Amino acid sequence: MPNALSPLAHKLSNFAILSETEMGVLDDMHRRRRNFAVGHDLVLQGQTRQAAFILAKGWVCSYKLLRDGSRQIVDIQIPGDFLGLRSVLFRTADHNIEPITEIEASEVLGKDLLGAFSKHPRLASAVLWAASCDEAMVVEHLVGLGRRNARERMAHFLLELSTRLMLVGLGTPAGFACPLTQYHLADALGLSAVHVNRVLRELREDGLVTFQYGQVTIHNLDVLTDLAEFDRSYLDQEGPLLR
Repeated sequence: MPNALSPLAHKLSNFAILSETEMGVLDDMHRRRRNFAVGHDLVLQGQTRQAAFILAKGWVCSYKLLRDGSRQIVDIQIPGDFLGLRSVLFRTADHNIEPITEIEASEVLGKDLLGAFSKHPRLASAVLWAASCDEAMVVEHLVGLGRRNARERMAHFLLELSTRLMLVGLGTPAGFACPLTQYHLADALGLSAVHVNRVLRELREDGLVTFQYGQVTIHNLDVLTDLAEFDRSYLDQEGPLLR
């Protein structure tokens, strides 16, 4: 995969100016490319000695199952994201990862990843910066579940997806392709599917955003941003030490 087209390289370029050698290391991480079908988990909670993956194409969700069979989606991953990075460090996966669409993901063994970071600390810093943004998203999701109402929660989630996709060249301020169903949205936002449907209808009728036929169209970015109190700085801050 050429570096210029790699979603991971595109993403990390927002945090650091990487050398040709470092870009070559990223390119090398895509050697073990694998395809995964929809609905077949590629990482299972409790699995040990699990490799990490770099998502090249498609969308996945990370989730945890409860005793009653219900699930909570804790993250949605898009091209350019690492999958199971914590599993390499913790040695045991603490969540499941399921493809939402057919995906292409490059398997990266823990020893290869840590070796690359050891030889190229600047690259490791860029990945750490990106991981810090992922951690910031977890904080925002926690605030959303605890303090935002359903409309604010939905607006914030869609704007966050928009920003993340723009960082890897897959979205624009006007909208983006989105394969999520109302059930995915319900599990991610702590709402029922019926409530999700009602909120999306209200946002559409208010002229703010439309989510239909796999496409999110943002009609009024300023008002939607104000509704969600969305501040994109937690996702696209520059890494000054890496410039």
